[in-house]
Amino acid sequence: MSLEFHQIDAFTQQPFAGNPAIVYRLDSWLDEARMQAIAAEHNLAETAFVVKEGARWHIRWFTPTREVPLCGHATLATAFALFTVHGETA
Repeated sequence: MSLEFHQIDAFTQQPFAGNPAIVYRLDSWLDEARMQAIAAEHNLAETAFVVKEGARWHIRWFTPTREVPLCGHATLATAFALFTVHGETA
């Protein structure tokens, strides 16, 4: 399985600064165990997975060891990836 991802540094305009997060824009959800394994492989504070369902985006955040209910910097990184990399407008 090949999945595209982006490593985004939140809270900075300089490479290798700020707070890094991995962002996956998916067509549909992967199973939870696979998302957890991916997050563990990246080994960053947070890996975000986002899926568009209807007109709304839904996001889930994983640390290397568990899913968490919210992550601010990974949410900002996801918005940046959606708007600047993928050309989303809403």
